[in-house]
Amino acid sequence: MTTSTLKQTQDKAPAQDTEVVIVGGGPVGMGLAIELGQRGVSVIVVERYLQPQPIPKGQNLTQRTMEHFHFWGAEKQLRAARTIPVAYGIGGLTAHGTLLGPYTYDWLQRDLVKPYYFTANERLPQYATEAVLRQRVAELPSVQTLYGWDTQALTQDAQGVSITIAQRRSSDTRTLRCAYAVGADGARSVVREQAGITHTRSDHDRMMVLLVFKSHGLHQLLERYPGKSYYNVLQPELKGYWKFLGRVDLGSTWFFHAPVPAGTTQDNFDFAAYLHEAVGAEFDVAFEHIGFWDLRFMLADRYRQGRVFIAGDAAHSHPPYGGYGVNSGLEDARNLGWKLAATLQGWGGEGLLDSYDAERRPVFASTINDFIARSIETDRAFLEQHDPARDQAAFEAAWQARAQGAVGEVHAFEPHYEGSGIIWGSDGRSSGAKGSHRFEARPGHHLAPAALPNGRNVFKALGTGFSLLVVGQAGAHAGAVQAFRDEAASLGLPLTVVDCGPGGQGSEPGRYGAALILVRPDQFVAWVGADASASGARQALQRSVGALAASPALAAG
Repeated sequence: MTTSTLKQTQDKAPAQDTEVVIVGGGPVGMGLAIELGQRGVSVIVVERYLQPQPIPKGQNLTQRTMEHFHFWGAEKQLRAARTIPVAYGIGGLTAHGTLLGPYTYDWLQRDLVKPYYFTANERLPQYATEAVLRQRVAELPSVQTLYGWDTQALTQDAQGVSITIAQRRSSDTRTLRCAYAVGADGARSVVREQAGITHTRSDHDRMMVLLVFKSHGLHQLLERYPGKSYYNVLQPELKGYWKFLGRVDLGSTWFFHAPVPAGTTQDNFDFAAYLHEAVGAEFDVAFEHIGFWDLRFMLADRYRQGRVFIAGDAAHSHPPYGGYGVNSGLEDARNLGWKLAATLQGWGGEGLLDSYDAERRPVFASTINDFIARSIETDRAFLEQHDPARDQAAFEAAWQARAQGAVGEVHAFEPHYEGSGIIWGSDGRSSGAKGSHRFEARPGHHLAPAALPNGRNVFKALGTGFSLLVVGQAGAHAGAVQAFRDEAASLGLPLTVVDCGPGGQGSEPGRYGAALILVRPDQFVAWVGADASASGARQALQRSVGALAASPALAAG
């Protein structure tokens, strides 16, 4: 644990109010509260707003994110809150010039990677997602929520963290004492600033507008694109930046992000005409919200400072291109949650909490560089090089190539932790967001689903702690299984053994390509092997909980 910046004191530490305080009750903060609360950790969530704010952002929830909701016991409730019929889709469309022009292709079709995940993706406004999470949090006795409170100050010492909060509708203040604190309080995070966590920002010098509006006419115009819920328009004069339009519900409410000239206000710009230009036709518009934001990327220089952590937009932010933001934040919550619980419950090693930064920060750096920023640069270069008015044949050939590349982007976005110090076989490798979807069980990668011989999916057989999947004839790996059970018991580590059947050609578990697969509580593979001695099991488990330094010699016994 990093302690160099902690205030050292000989005084007796104040009594704790809770084990973890989470500042920020948006999707990331609430997701983390559920992750911890379900594991029996006492939590207080401090949230400034009494109700979720009705701005439709963070709408595209990936298959991986829906796995979180499955394990949080809220998947059915979330799908029931959907504002767009399933038949109308979660897919996107990219257009050149205008949405009604001749050049379009399917974009970000995440259903292409559905076979590699246990759940299907989903789409609904962030405020609807927050409402579902708030309801689930209210069911957990170990989680307390303080709505309508601002965080004012934070200090930490070797024993814990003290957080001063103030009620927004009165002059009341309180100081909360906890073992660990997490800032999930957005891009202007008070927790990040108070903890002294610096960040690196890349400003694109672009002022953007967010419009929320009603229009039945637009729905009629876009009925020609069935199954599409969001649309981005490429125009040469925008130099690679998008006009980005999406549905909030079916047939009525929409959002629109686009660059606008510096100095634009609600009163000096014709936003209706700007919308009509993007679509390529006039339609009725009734504005509900007009807001502005600056297009920039931000990545914290570290995700941990002593006993304080940051997650979600407090740790990383970017323009709303491709729905990466809320999904990345919820993955932060899953990653950090089980590690905090393991540490508080005594089975996490010294290196476990540091692995949160080591795993999650490189993934988001890669998300920025390999996907979001890269797409802006690629679009700018395409628009400079290709123009249908100048050379129609060359443009159409390049446009078709882009359509194929859009398919590849979905397959290539595969966050993994190959560079993590708590992943077996990761020495010399690098964690990142760019990879490939495969059924093979690979250390540091997400476990693919598989049907067990009894018809049950392996994801329903996984435990809340670590799980050891055993593929092979009955009794073939009895010694290795016992070695893992014994070592888990000595560490106090929760371990579930899952019998995946004999494997072999044609069986779904056989596609994992390994006889023994150690799976973390967040469904990432920690270790694979053909067999394991007592020492091999010990090394695998100790490495996976941060109790053993990385070693190239680590292998199955």
